[in-house]
Amino acid sequence: MKRVLLINTNTEKAPYPVPPVGLAMVASAAGQRYEVRLYDGTFDEGRNLVRIVEDFGPDYIGIGIRNIDDTVMERPVSYIARILSDFILPVKKISTAPLILGGSGFSIFPEELMKLTGADYGVAGEGEEIFPALLGHLDSGKDHPPLPKIIYPGIILPGKRGFPSAEIDRHIDYTPYRQKSAYPIQTKRGCSHRCIYCTYPVIEGKRFRPRDPAEIAGEIEQACHRLGPITFEFVDSTFNDPKGHAEAICREIIKRKIKIRLRTMGINPRHTSRELFELMLEAGFVQIDANPDSASPAMIRNLGKGFHLHEVEKMALLIREFDLPTMWFFLFGGPGENENTLKESFSFIDAYVNPSDLVYLATGLRIYPDTPLYRIALKEGFVRRDQSLLDPASFYFSREMDSRKTAEMMHEFIRLHPNCLPSSETTPSPEMMHEATEIRKNEGLTEPMFRTLLRIRKDWIGKGRLRI
Repeated sequence: MKRVLLINTNTEKAPYPVPPVGLAMVASAAGQRYEVRLYDGTFDEGRNLVRIVEDFGPDYIGIGIRNIDDTVMERPVSYIARILSDFILPVKKISTAPLILGGSGFSIFPEELMKLTGADYGVAGEGEEIFPALLGHLDSGKDHPPLPKIIYPGIILPGKRGFPSAEIDRHIDYTPYRQKSAYPIQTKRGCSHRCIYCTYPVIEGKRFRPRDPAEIAGEIEQACHRLGPITFEFVDSTFNDPKGHAEAICREIIKRKIKIRLRTMGINPRHTSRELFELMLEAGFVQIDANPDSASPAMIRNLGKGFHLHEVEKMALLIREFDLPTMWFFLFGGPGENENTLKESFSFIDAYVNPSDLVYLATGLRIYPDTPLYRIALKEGFVRRDQSLLDPASFYFSREMDSRKTAEMMHEFIRLHPNCLPSSETTPSPEMMHEATEIRKNEGLTEPMFRTLLRIRKDWIGKGRLRI
């Protein structure tokens, strides 16, 4: 049986480490015909990679590239140089096995990353079917007509585009993720929304493809049996889309009487309701993310969000009514942003957001290929057609705003609202994390870590230990 080594190159741990769910799905699919090993670089960071390659002797090597950079305009950091130096180049020096790239980051920049890395093949988009099919084709020794170097969905197989269970803990050591992270679960792929900056439709398609709620609950139940009490996170583009799907998932979890802690990424304000939040709390939700991006009617429209301000206000009132801990995300500087629209978002935060909840304030929109924002940026001269968008400084920032004045306004608002943080401050200091850990242990707290950290932050500011 031929051997396949899959390599997770994502070493980012802020605000928390993310298990390689996509690579685990590919490992499960390829494992039906090959001996597969998944090297998780999140914590090892490439230190033992060469030894593993030498010991395992893979016939094929797949490399997952999840993130290109940190998407922070004030101090952009690219991950590509480190991926090259710590993962790709060391492997190429000691192995002649075909190198196959994949992952969400690769799927955004396939041509450029193929050229930069010198890889043999790349799989753009979902890889559970295409990757094993590519290996089978290479096994046959037939390449007539020759395959393209980048394999897109449909080139090898029509693609059922299903949703296999990842069973992440069967492929990696999940122990390091237990304290700060959560077990990722996909309930759907694709996105029918038209947010101008988003790459979900580029990578996964422009329509929702939901999984069966019973299958989702079954995956959670089985992971609980294997791992015991852990937190699960739904990692879809928006959890409560299409309408009714989230409610069906919650009902299935409740019916099975699974006792778990749940959290989720984006909530769509348009489809929030009292019934949804009641079901979420009964199912075990302890935290959500709310990312309206703006609370200015003009900017909600300009960003292509597809909902209205009154729906964001309704969502905020429900969040406070049910006291569901929430991390809010606002994004400033899009097309048409100005001082007045910025103040509208500040007024909403002041009036509607629970002071116990965390609010991230980001400035600048990262420009990605094949998005509406890219076309706007081309027209307004932010980028050129011959420009590589791999450059982490490829950002859009409204010309109706002065960057210095915006920074001053942001700083003053954050000074008056200790629960608000700039997106550049995603990692608490070691001292703050240590104090938070001790408090949670001594007081037996089960609240989300961010609420404990916020209380400490406010206390430190009051005592002069922390200056904003």
